[in-house]
Amino acid sequence: MVKFSHKNKVASFGITASALGCAVWVGFRPEFSVSLLVALLAVLVLSIVFCKKYYPAGLTINRLLVGALFIFSSFTKGVDPLGTKYKILDYLSAYGMQWLNDAALVLAVTLILAEFIVGICLFLNMLPRLATLGATLLMIFFTATTYFDAMYDLVPDCGCFGNAIKMSNWQTFFKNIIIDSVLIPLIFNNKSLVNKRLTKLGQWLFAVVFAAGFVGFEIYNIRHLPVIDFMDWKVGKDMTPEDYDAGKIFVTYKNKETAETQEFESPNYPWNDSVWMSQWEFVSQRTEGGSQTLGFAMLDAGGEDFTHVLYETENLYVFVAPYIDEFTDEDFSLCGKMIETIENEGAEYIWLTAVLPENVGRFHEKYQMFYDVYYGDELELKTMVRSNPGLMLIDNGFIINKWAKIDFPIKKQ
Repeated sequence: MVKFSHKNKVASFGITASALGCAVWVGFRPEFSVSLLVALLAVLVLSIVFCKKYYPAGLTINRLLVGALFIFSSFTKGVDPLGTKYKILDYLSAYGMQWLNDAALVLAVTLILAEFIVGICLFLNMLPRLATLGATLLMIFFTATTYFDAMYDLVPDCGCFGNAIKMSNWQTFFKNIIIDSVLIPLIFNNKSLVNKRLTKLGQWLFAVVFAAGFVGFEIYNIRHLPVIDFMDWKVGKDMTPEDYDAGKIFVTYKNKETAETQEFESPNYPWNDSVWMSQWEFVSQRTEGGSQTLGFAMLDAGGEDFTHVLYETENLYVFVAPYIDEFTDEDFSLCGKMIETIENEGAEYIWLTAVLPENVGRFHEKYQMFYDVYYGDELELKTMVRSNPGLMLIDNGFIINKWAKIDFPIKKQ
């Protein structure tokens, strides 16, 4: 049996406290810092050196910290699984693994669930040894991935905390080193992690119940809208800019084959050229000058900016459909019924999409519903409503309500 001297007790709590101190430091340093890296590596080394002599109470604190962090991280992503899906698609594109694109949603749900189960089991001390193994495997994956992100800027934001907390790539990597430092004592003392209050069967039953409940939570947020909206376009927010001035809008595109990037001043780029658009993919958008707070431009088919329509129109219904070409027959039917409801109310509606005008025209010929159509950045459209199609009700820039397609407020005639 290991004897714990006063020195070991102080070291145990001191290492954990130092890790937490570094976490605060990381929060204020989004860029790379040599001094911060040295401090983190020092904490990591000390964690390894004293890992076998960690005080039991120190292990409990570390277990609760890691568990709580995993629970929080999984909740911020589980509330918006589609956001994690889009982030996984970014990674698959960055690593040339687009053949997995169709499985992106399944991967997102599975990864979030794994993170949640590991977190809840650690926090409640259920199957602690297995949970520690799961946390170790996840952190090996997360640390390696975020290292390459920080070094090569493969994906601008890893989405570790969904849209709740934004971190730079270096902050994310440093954050993972801190978690590793807190996790290491648990790894090397896993035999001492036991639950004497519940049998193994009881612990498994609790884990299965929590897993089932969390999967249901994820499915609900996929079918409807996130129960907590961490994005800019949330209900109750006034998007009206003060002293509106559009300024200059620049968009950056990357060639899918050569990875070459080019920046264009919108709308002076071949956005309506289907061949060019098939060879290039959108990367980012920025505004230079002006005072527009919406963060994106809403253009008509000719490239003219009509963003002001969103905050100059009363009770405007906005159909947000990044990919009209992915609509099912049921989607078109739901939209048609919703348009009838809107027209009966005497209200107005517009469409916002990211598909090419020629494709919209093709669908309009068949369904006769795409009259006032505007075009915007697909990334921004996906943050407006996590549904394709989705619907927003905006009154002079104030977001009154949002609906996923399954919840359209269709009134029976």
